[in-house]
Amino acid sequence: MHISYHGHSVVKIETQGKTILIDPFITGNGKTDLNAEDVQADYILLTHGHNDHVGDAVAIAKRTNAQVIAIAELATYLGWKGLNVHPMSIGGAYTFDFGKVKLTQAFHGSSYTEEESKQIVYTGMPAGLLLTIEGKTIYHAGDTALYSDMKLLSDYHPDVAFLPIGDNFTMGPEDAAIAASWINAKLVVPIHYDTFPVIKQDPHEFVQSLKGIEGKVLQPGEGLDL
Repeated sequence: MHISYHGHSVVKIETQGKTILIDPFITGNGKTDLNAEDVQADYILLTHGHNDHVGDAVAIAKRTNAQVIAIAELATYLGWKGLNVHPMSIGGAYTFDFGKVKLTQAFHGSSYTEEESKQIVYTGMPAGLLLTIEGKTIYHAGDTALYSDMKLLSDYHPDVAFLPIGDNFTMGPEDAAIAASWINAKLVVPIHYDTFPVIKQDPHEFVQSLKGIEGKVLQPGEGLDL
């Protein structure tokens, strides 16, 4: 299994002939190496409904016929746009042909802004993703604040955890370091930073701040094998 990072919170997982895209914010993302017009996907996983996470999901799913997995309200909203969706809720899990998806809590907001009509559409609760693929466990926190129940995630023994460090909208580096110590993943990768001036951070400084935990900064397009 190959896992790659593509700026902001975009993560791609390639496993057993399947490609999974998480939060495909590509158009308007100055930190990504991907092109929304040719990126492939069999599944698209969304942590919440904000525009910088839904991103190009609609266009990509229509072009590739990818199934979109998301919290129930967001899935319903995207289903109305003609997408093939699978709705879930926090605490629930489902086994797909690539592996198991479980939604965890995330403390954040979740809505989609329809810019032309100047409307904000409620899209349910935000979530984190706990994936079990090829016997490995991957945690993608989505956008979240630090919260004490993150300690429970260590029971799943994550092999890799993708944690936001940007501050302002999510955990900052200090809180993300606390989260990393609680989750106790074998590897921690920082995400959701530098895309906008307000979330500018030094990911190397964050990784160096981790105590007793391995951290790795992935440049857009760079990945790792599990």
